[in-house]
Amino acid sequence: MSRNRRSPGLLRTVGKTTVISGTATATSRAVNNATDQKALRSQQEQTAAIQAQADLEQVKAQMAALQQPAPAPALAPTPIPTPQSNLLAQLTQLAQLKEAGALTDDEFQLAKAKLLT
Repeated sequence: MSRNRRSPGLLRTVGKTTVISGTATATSRAVNNATDQKALRSQQEQTAAIQAQADLEQVKAQMAALQQPAPAPALAPTPIPTPQSNLLAQLTQLAQLKEAGALTDDEFQLAKAKLLT
């Protein structure tokens, strides 16, 4: 009978050891999961901070670009009347006056000679 008494005790001890070992494993996994989640949250926060900094730098660059004065528009050069184009305009005006009857042939020839010399 002494053997029967030891067997249940040994089985009980093995059972308790198994339960304790399982509990320890579960606790270890829970701690590891908590640590992993904490590290993940920390990494996410760091990534968010880096992104926020990059966004801020981009906004600053855009603001600086908007604050710079716009370049002055290029002015179109004013055409300087050349003597030839001015002469052509005066001759055209004389011809129109002659055609309108405001000038005679002699007056037209005289004015034209005056312009050409």
